[in-house]
Amino acid sequence: MTRKDRIAALKAAAKERILILDGSWGVMIQRRGLDEADFLGERFIGHEGQMKGNNDILCLTRPDIVTDLHNAYYAAGADISETNTFSATTIAQDDYKLDAEAVRDINLEGAKLARAAADEWTAKTPDKPRFAAGSIGPLNKMLSMSSDVNDPGHRSVTFDEVYEAYRMQVQALNEGGVDLYLIETITDTLNCKAAIKAIMDLEEEGMEKLPIWISGTITDRSGRTLSGQTVEAFWNSVRHAKPFAIGFNCALGADLMRPHIASLSRIADTLVAAYPNAGLPNEMGQYDETPGQTSGSVGGWAKDGIVNILGGCCGTTPEHIAAIAKATAGLKPRDPAPTSHDMRLAGLEPFVLAS
Repeated sequence: MTRKDRIAALKAAAKERILILDGSWGVMIQRRGLDEADFLGERFIGHEGQMKGNNDILCLTRPDIVTDLHNAYYAAGADISETNTFSATTIAQDDYKLDAEAVRDINLEGAKLARAAADEWTAKTPDKPRFAAGSIGPLNKMLSMSSDVNDPGHRSVTFDEVYEAYRMQVQALNEGGVDLYLIETITDTLNCKAAIKAIMDLEEEGMEKLPIWISGTITDRSGRTLSGQTVEAFWNSVRHAKPFAIGFNCALGADLMRPHIASLSRIADTLVAAYPNAGLPNEMGQYDETPGQTSGSVGGWAKDGIVNILGGCCGTTPEHIAAIAKATAGLKPRDPAPTSHDMRLAGLEPFVLAS
């Protein structure tokens, strides 16, 4: 099946059923009890500084673990699994003193591993094709907010630097064979816009066009992103990309996320996606929500017709994903909202000029 065929199959599947994304990678990797040698592999023996905790490097040093996790989530019923590249940009990987060549290789190999696993499962179950999403995560530096409390205008990174970091990542993910991009856990919309621009510029230069899924993060009960935007303002800021899907993930459990997904469902003229945490972390930083509790909550969203794609974020496991898949089986996906032709502007608040 060509990538063009896979994209067509993805869009067709989204019209027929609620699609299922995989769950947390961090919690599953932590369960492996890996040591520094696992993260270093042979390639990075003698590398300066600690590598343990850099989960993305496992694409190069322990690809067997990455493949096992793709398989575990596909076996649980996921239609889409993400590449293990959440922090695979030159900016984020600078914490581990990795050069551009290593970062490119993480993305390229991560995409190839996801592609191979998806193809293997599609061959097993051709009536349920599987898809690989290129994970493009947030950075540890923000364009919208100062990193110096004494200097509101200070920025530790420029737009051009963020753009170039994402551009490298996007190129490698595309070359590795992903079916779509997932710009996720967005805390800073300006960083996200740099990633969108990198994708759109590369497509203008001839790179094969892929669907874009954009997933922001509402950081607390205020109903805003970390950079201060409301749900509608966030949507107005990114809708020019004509995303395949828009949604939210992380930070909140399903119960606290629901009103924000419902708000997005009313205004978005594309698919709406959500993958909440397994509740809120306890005092030890662990997630206690059971698969039945998570699936019960998001299953209600599906029954109410406000979502098209569901999955899990922090604390969720293959058992959570299996429960979500079971709870949503046979339910009709949400119908996108009608496209509005009013002028919509966005800063921190939405503003509409009637046509």
